[in-house]
Amino acid sequence: ITMVKSSLPPGFRFHPTDVELILYYLKRKVLGKKLHFDLIAELDIYKFSPWDLPDFSNLKTGDLKWYFFCPRERKYANGARTKRATEAGYWKTTGNDRSVIYDNRVVGMIKTLVFHLRRAPQGQRTDWVMHEYRLQDASLANDVVQVTFRAHPMCLFA
Repeated sequence: ITMVKSSLPPGFRFHPTDVELILYYLKRKVLGKKLHFDLIAELDIYKFSPWDLPDFSNLKTGDLKWYFFCPRERKYANGARTKRATEAGYWKTTGNDRSVIYDNRVVGMIKTLVFHLRRAPQGQRTDWVMHEYRLQDASLANDVVQVTFRAHPMCLFA
C-alpha cells in the first residue's frame, strides 16, 4: 500500500459533489487517466475495521469523511454479490441505490451501507456509514468502487 499524505492549503476543502466523484475522480481512475492531486487513497477497505480507515486516508482534515478507491471483489467467483465482510463484522446495504444524474442521463449509482459488528444475522449496528459509488457504464462498473465513511450517520439524513 502506497501511503501519500496530502494536505490542502489553508481555506481549501475537499467537498466533491456526487457527479464530480463519479465523472471526474472515479471515471478517470478506472480509465487510467492522471488525477492532478493524490487526494483519494487506493485501499481494499474490507481488510480493515472502519475505525482504522482514517489512518489510511490521504486527506487529513477535521471532517468525519474519508475517501478511498477500492477494488470490488465478488463473494463467489461466478456470483453477482460483492464481498463486504471484515474481520470485525460486515457492511450491510440499507435502502435503495440512488442514481447520479448528469445532463439528463444516469452516470452512476450510490449504495449506502452500515457497518455491523460480528456476523450476520446477530450483527450489532454501528454509527459507521459508507457510500459506495460506482459507474453506470457496465464495461467500467466492476473495476473500482469509491467509498465515503461518516462516523455520524445523522449527517446523512439532515
